Amino acid sequence: MEEGKRIFLGEGHTPLVRSRHLGPAMGLEHLYFKLESINPSGSYKDRFAAALVSDLESRNIPFCVATSSGNTGAALAAYCAAAGISCFLAIVDGAPAGKLQQMQAYGAHTLMVRGFGKDRATTDAVISALHAFTADRAAQVAISAYCYSPLAMSGVETIAFELAEETLLHDGHVFVPAGGGGLTLAVINGFSRWKALHPSFHQPHIHCVQPEGNDTIAGPLRQGLMGAQKLAESKTVVSGLQVPSIMDGDQVIAGCRASGGTGFTVTDEAVFRCQYDLATQEGIYAEPAGAVALAGLRLAVQRREIDSRSPAICLVTGHGFKDPGAVEKMARISGGKYFESVGGFMNYLKEQLKK
Repeated sequence: MEEGKRIFLGEGHTPLVRSRHLGPAMGLEHLYFKLESINPSGSYKDRFAAALVSDLESRNIPFCVATSSGNTGAALAAYCAAAGISCFLAIVDGAPAGKLQQMQAYGAHTLMVRGFGKDRATTDAVISALHAFTADRAAQVAISAYCYSPLAMSGVETIAFELAEETLLHDGHVFVPAGGGGLTLAVINGFSRWKALHPSFHQPHIHCVQPEGNDTIAGPLRQGLMGAQKLAESKTVVSGLQVPSIMDGDQVIAGCRASGGTGFTVTDEAVFRCQYDLATQEGIYAEPAGAVALAGLRLAVQRREIDSRSPAICLVTGHGFKDPGAVEKMARISGGKYFESVGGFMNYLKEQLKK
C-alpha cells in the first residue's frame, strides 16, 4: 500500500502492565493486563479501523458503511474523519451514550434500528439489507468479524504479535472477551502466524470468555461441542458483547481447543465487580467489556484450572469513558462525602488515616 494511503493515528504497541494487587491476591505470580484501552479512540477496534479505512483509501472508495455496538463505530468514525471519508453506522439498539456521542463527535452518521444487535431476526435483516446496499455500490459492509471483513481483522492480529514479542508466554494463558468471537480468532490467528515465522515459539493457551447472557461460544467450547450456538436474543447488559449470532464462533472453538484453552462464562455482576476492582486496585479505567477477561481468569483460579506460576494475560479492550452509565454505578460504590465545614472534612480525613 502507498504510504500516503495508510491512515495512522498511533494505534497499536499498547503496554503490557504487570498486576500489582489483583494477581497476588489470587496467588498468581505473573498476571499482566494488555491495555488496548489506550488506543487513539479508546479500544482495540482502532487496529481494525486502521486496516479497513486504509484499504478504502487505497481503492478510492469515498464512504464507509458499518455496523457497531459502539467501539467499532467510534474507531471507524475517527479513521474516516482522518481520511476524509463519509461514515455511516448502523448502531446496536441501546448502545451506551458515551460511545454514540463519540461517533457523532467524529462526524459519523449514526442510525439505530429497534432490536438490532439484540434480536437475531432483526439483526440478520439489517445486515442483509446493508450487504445488498453496498454490493450495488462495489463496496462491503464493515463488520468486525472474519466472516465479513477478513482483511481488516488481520490488523487486530498485531495484538498477538506484540504479546509474542514480550517472550512471557511459555506455558502461558491469554484470556480474551468475546461477543461474536472476532477478537479471539484474531489472537489465535496472530499467534499462528508468529509461530510460522518463529518455530520455537510456544503458543499460549487461549481462553474465550463470554457473559452468560451471550453464551454462543464459551459454553460449547467447554462442553466439547464442535460448533457455536445461536441465540434468539442476547441478554447480557455488557455493551459490545451482545452478539446472538455465531459469526466467527466455530473457528474460535477449534482454535482455542487446539491451543489447549477452554471457555468461561461469567455473570454480568462478576464483570462489573472486576471493572471496579481494576479501577480501585490497579488504576486501570476500563469499560465493562474490558473487564470480562479478568472475570474469566478469576473463575479459572477458583476452579484451579491455572497454575499459579504460569504467566496470565487479560486483554483490557476498551476505556472506561466508553460507558458512562456503568461508570456511574461504579462511582456510587466508592461514594463521595460533602462537608459543611473544614473541621468536619479534616476530622473525617484523620479518622480514615487511622484505619
